[in-house]
Amino acid sequence: MSSLPAVVPVWRRAAGRLNGQVLVGAGALLALALVAWLAPYLAPHGPNDQDLLATLLPPAWAPGGDPAYPLGTDALGQCILSRLIYSARVTVIIATSAPLGAALVGTAAALLAGYCGGRIDWLVMRLVDVWLSFPAIVMALVLMVALGPSIGSVIVAIVLVDWTRFCRVVRSEVLVARQRSYIPAARIAGARHHSVLWRDIVPGLVPTLIALVGIEIGVAVIAESVLSFVGVSVQADVPTWGRMLADGLADVFSAPIGLIAPMLCMVGTVFAASLLGEGLRHLNDAYKQRQGGAA
Repeated sequence: MSSLPAVVPVWRRAAGRLNGQVLVGAGALLALALVAWLAPYLAPHGPNDQDLLATLLPPAWAPGGDPAYPLGTDALGQCILSRLIYSARVTVIIATSAPLGAALVGTAAALLAGYCGGRIDWLVMRLVDVWLSFPAIVMALVLMVALGPSIGSVIVAIVLVDWTRFCRVVRSEVLVARQRSYIPAARIAGARHHSVLWRDIVPGLVPTLIALVGIEIGVAVIAESVLSFVGVSVQADVPTWGRMLADGLADVFSAPIGLIAPMLCMVGTVFAASLLGEGLRHLNDAYKQRQGGAA
């Protein structure tokens, strides 16, 4: 038994009015995912191939450039364009896995706190307060030192740092949903607690979770770039934009493209994620207004 307004029809109607932010952001991120998937076919060289006779080459269109290296080479003679393309793989994996993991952990804690209330709610929220008292980047660095460099470790570190973002927002949604008339009605009708959660509360959280995940994508990209910039992200033989920033910083005056190219890729990805998250937030607000009007 559930009187909750159907989520899917509302979002289908909203999909017909998708704003430009969602379209541009989603399109750019899908293009990035496609580049990462086709990296072996798009990259002119391997990500770790070195040519010590062609170090710090300028882009192909600049004087002294080589058409074999469209964006030039770094201090080890590695193709910058190839490393940018292969670095997109790490970005895509982390930008999809970490937000989803943080959403699962944070939502589970929020459902437990918001639905049960009382001491359980107090304990969960005190844990969130303690967690938030530590600087996020410091906690991520400590976790990476403890876990060791790998893509899995980066994902776990971001999840353990950012689950509180989802917990605080989703808990407030659960508290509001718990006060609606259809929750006591479902309990009176004999529905068990887990049935009430999955059938009456969780569907109403989907729009909020989608908007939060869209925002978290940009956060995950920045977090991974910071970790790789300081050398505690993935293994040394795996190219990342953050590591390319660190390498390019050493030769910024002689070969600025090594710093500019990964910076533009990172900024562009974060900007696309921000557009997507902002657009999804507007859709979520529209859904809540419709839900409020229906109530």
